[in-house]
Amino acid sequence: MDLDHLGEAQAQLWSRVDALWRLSSTHDVALVRDALHPSYTGWVTGLPGPHDKEAAVAAVGPSSPRVLSYGLTPLGITVFDGIVGVVHYRYTAEVEAGTGSTTVNGRWTESYLRRNGEWLMISVSGGPDGQR
Repeated sequence: MDLDHLGEAQAQLWSRVDALWRLSSTHDVALVRDALHPSYTGWVTGLPGPHDKEAAVAAVGPSSPRVLSYGLTPLGITVFDGIVGVVHYRYTAEVEAGTGSTTVNGRWTESYLRRNGEWLMISVSGGPDGQR
């Protein structure tokens, strides 16, 4: 996917995806909570069922492994009527693991709602490769 040929709304949405990855690496749960819609729901592949907003916040909180670096590869970015966005992408992340680090590869499909000019995440599905 050529990021140089995105429309304005698509580019803003992709920037939001990247910003949320940067934000999650800070473990700032207040800012992560603000980035999620109040009715957020998601489902990580391999888990028995969906999770809610507070579970998503906890997943990037201080007790979770810190993301040391990451790379994102967009596969599809669609904006519907300027207010709903869906992003499909693959990721590679280097995360803390004990006294060292490990590489995790996976994919996400994320859905967003644009409210007051901000993209709020409303849903996510995916996760690390190998958990299907």
